[in-house]
Amino acid sequence: MKAVIWHNPRCSKSREALAILQDAPGVELEIVDYLKTPPSRAAIAAMYRKAGMTAAEGLRKAEPGAKPLKGASEDAILDAMAADPILIERPLVETSKGARLGRPPEKVREIL
Repeated sequence: MKAVIWHNPRCSKSREALAILQDAPGVELEIVDYLKTPPSRAAIAAMYRKAGMTAAEGLRKAEPGAKPLKGASEDAILDAMAADPILIERPLVETSKGARLGRPPEKVREIL
């Protein structure tokens, strides 16, 4: 099974989710450092659709750039995430079984 993780190596939750994926048998892992290789707006929207989430639910609210987005439309949030990927909560993991925000990291087991 292929798994793609949108990963930030400086984030402990992202590192924990990555370890779960690395320890899972039969997983072909693709690691995307999304801060260095930002996803497109369309890719962000597709990931949230697959995870059954809204962009607002995936917004990293602790970031200063998130404060002006309180109450913003989904389109405005997606535009902001595409422009500044630090606003994307991490880690996001996608497999053929779905996508999950790895908070807590154990949630990624649901799609393995």
